[in-house]
Amino acid sequence: MLLKHSAVQRLALSMGISMLLASSPVTANGPIGDHVNQLQTHLPTYAQEVDWLIGKVDGMVGTYEAKGKGGVNSEELIEHWEAVDFHAAIETNYVPVYALIWQSLFGVKDGIAKEKPVAVIRQEQQKLEQSLWQALGAVKLAAQYQQQGKLAKRGNDNQLTEPNQILAEIKHRLDRVVAKAAEKLPQQATDIVHNTYLNLFEGLEGRLIAEDAELVESLEKDFNVTLPLALKNQSDVEEIRKVVSTMQVKLDKASTLLQQAQSQSRDVF
Repeated sequence: MLLKHSAVQRLALSMGISMLLASSPVTANGPIGDHVNQLQTHLPTYAQEVDWLIGKVDGMVGTYEAKGKGGVNSEELIEHWEAVDFHAAIETNYVPVYALIWQSLFGVKDGIAKEKPVAVIRQEQQKLEQSLWQALGAVKLAAQYQQQGKLAKRGNDNQLTEPNQILAEIKHRLDRVVAKAAEKLPQQATDIVHNTYLNLFEGLEGRLIAEDAELVESLEKDFNVTLPLALKNQSDVEEIRKVVSTMQVKLDKASTLLQQAQSQSRDVF
């Protein structure tokens, strides 16, 4: 049920390059490891880990098909994923697909735990394989940018001063919120929301209010009510993704407004 490697290239080309250029903090699961600052060197290892993970999942689903729920320990799925270096490589470079991997992992795991039909679990397995290959494509692309010096060093905080840099980082952290929701870590997701609002968005509010006060009010509600409430209620990941996507559209509008204001200011002088 593996995808052809050529499919990875098509998937990678469709990804937003801006996300790969954004800075990334230390992961919530602990130190990310220096390998993420030497992506090109570790690409063969990442590819081997993807193959290994896919084989482990396929073997587990096959055992479930033959022996039922009692024949497998589905908790091992999460342990395998968290054990490989590729876990940190994708989390620090392309968070949206990282969230999809977690969703599919839990789709397989929960499917086994709830004794769902094998056909249903195989569908989740296929989604997982697609996400893993897509993730490998994203990391390969990130490795190219890293070699060109266009990728921020991972694990270090960047001093963000320009509004567009700050807004790009806010969007990136909102993607992490979706990822943590997919990991079933709502408190960590909520902490990211609060910290992002306090440490990043609040600093832009003054400038943005002058351009569109209603937009600021709407985003304040999203940060402090809509998104935290969805996380508290442990809403479906797709619902949380919709909230985040709506917020990111608003942030794009904010970026455009601030760019226009900056351009007009330069024209005056």
